[in-house]
Amino acid sequence: MNELLQHIHGPQDLKKLSMPQLKQVAEEIRQHVIDVVSRNGGHLSSNLGVVELTIALHYCLDLPVDRLVFDVGHQCYPHKLLTGRHDTFETLRQTGGLSGFPSPAESEYDLFYVGHAGTAIPTALGLAKADELLGRSNRTAVIVGDASIVNGVAFEGLNQLNMLKRQFLVVLNDNTMGIAPTQGGMADYLARFRVSPTYEASKRRAKRMLDRLPLVGKQVLSALDQLRHSVKATLVRDQIWEPLGLVYIGPVDGHDVEHLVQLINVVKDVPHPVLLHILTTKGSGCAWAEAEPTAYHSPAPFEILESGEVQAKGDNAKTFTDAFGEALLEIARQDDKVVALTAAMPDGTGLAGFAAEFPTRCLDIGLAESATVDVAAGMCKAGLKPVVAVYSTFMQRAFDQVFQEMSLQNLPVVLCMDRAGLVGGDGAVHHGFLDIAFLRTLPRIVCMAPADEGEMHAAMRLAMSCGKPVAMRYPRDRVPAPLAAKTEPFELGKGVRLRGGEDVTILAYGMPAAYAMQAARQLAQRGIEVSVYNARFVQPLDDEMLQAAFNGKPVITVEDHSTAGGFGSAVLERSSTLGLAVDMKRFRLLGIPAGEFVPHGSRSWQLRRAGIDAEGIVAAVLAVLGAETAGKWRGSDVKTMVGGQ
Repeated sequence: MNELLQHIHGPQDLKKLSMPQLKQVAEEIRQHVIDVVSRNGGHLSSNLGVVELTIALHYCLDLPVDRLVFDVGHQCYPHKLLTGRHDTFETLRQTGGLSGFPSPAESEYDLFYVGHAGTAIPTALGLAKADELLGRSNRTAVIVGDASIVNGVAFEGLNQLNMLKRQFLVVLNDNTMGIAPTQGGMADYLARFRVSPTYEASKRRAKRMLDRLPLVGKQVLSALDQLRHSVKATLVRDQIWEPLGLVYIGPVDGHDVEHLVQLINVVKDVPHPVLLHILTTKGSGCAWAEAEPTAYHSPAPFEILESGEVQAKGDNAKTFTDAFGEALLEIARQDDKVVALTAAMPDGTGLAGFAAEFPTRCLDIGLAESATVDVAAGMCKAGLKPVVAVYSTFMQRAFDQVFQEMSLQNLPVVLCMDRAGLVGGDGAVHHGFLDIAFLRTLPRIVCMAPADEGEMHAAMRLAMSCGKPVAMRYPRDRVPAPLAAKTEPFELGKGVRLRGGEDVTILAYGMPAAYAMQAARQLAQRGIEVSVYNARFVQPLDDEMLQAAFNGKPVITVEDHSTAGGFGSAVLERSSTLGLAVDMKRFRLLGIPAGEFVPHGSRSWQLRRAGIDAEGIVAAVLAVLGAETAGKWRGSDVKTMVGGQ
């Protein structure tokens, strides 16, 4: 096992291997990725699809002198294994271990932290242009995969490539998939290459020609021109790449490592931007991942049974994503004007059931969050009731559209933002820790957060009926036990008190209300009584709740969001406007620490690190009370009260 891979500490070791050995390395990489992802979770099918491509690029380029940029970053596992991280790969996505994305903190081979789609072509263009201006001769290559080519930023980068008068290689990894099957005209365009009856014949001609091509000297350009016309766009009448200033080569088999090595050696020194179009299979080399590439795009830990079947580890507890999907379906069955939109994530955002039941009312716009919001605004203007399901981290990409097309127009589009707050193993590139801060600055928009399953249903009913733009957030987590015996209907701008207490008041936003209730129960056992409010809204805030809270008792706010600009900040701002007396010595704002990026690890570890789990809230209560209630601790010290942490 890993007979060759364990001896590869960098691309220089890979270059010593023969072609049969490169093929063996490919199989060893696949097995190692499957083994580690089965234990740690992570992105599986995308990485299995780029094994041969990654080997060929590292074999042919002079890394790290040459530059390699990923789009999207979750395709980087084979790259990590070939660049000195084999010995630590077992720690992938674990606390203190390797990131699941490119990370400059880990390796000189990683140029950027890459977690969002569409960025590689323009950032690599910047690298190449700087090298050109500084007189450097190193190469630049970009891997564009999982449908990120359809992102608007990628197109903007393509549109500017004609400014380069030097080498620049774009490898288009075409696997017909983003996270789900790719949608749109670009997908249809690329699909025509796959089904062309001349593709296999042209591929064979290209292989024969490559055997005769010179790899150095002036003759390479003439020979390359022959190759282009041998395999390129006679397959598709309207070729879009060369009018953008790229030499187009392809399509070619992305799983034939020998052919890829030959071809990359030809095109890597062309003094002009080149697009190499390769066809791959997502999940390649693993039958069950190939059969269900979406299901194994980013699976939780799993077990491969002796029968060959794959079984997920852990429980099947209901998540906020599940609760959202059920709540939306419930509303959609009663109102045929309700439509759902997603940016390439119908499964991850909980829309799979909606899409199955209402296929004509569910739109996948592809990896294009900005366009998704604009399409939703247009549908809303025309009389429909659109719901945009998106991850909080990707909502950042559409801020201008929320401002211009939702808030300014006062259109009642509903944004349902999954993965809000800390997200666990995906780490800093995917934490949804900014949405409150940037969305609550917009006039007219309602910002709210359900705290349990019943609240999700109640929140959705209000969101779809209030006639205002709405942004609702919820975490990547299981729903907690109900916070109250009965879920009160959501009333715009009104929080609910979950329990009373004379010593401290906690104002919680979203799921942290469950942690606050756990903390209150722990404190009550020691004689400290805490009043807990589930705020439900950050915009508009409940003025009556604030007036009741700032009555001389210490106040603590808690949220799964940055402390900069979040719920606690909004509480202080509104309290100032209301003229409430806020004693800052007896106030604590709990949230994700401002000024730092929380590393990847388990979500429970991240919550504990931020001090917003039950134990962290207990510690904050004790700190704000100080000596005032020392007698109520009944001899228990802080360490005992927070579970010995």
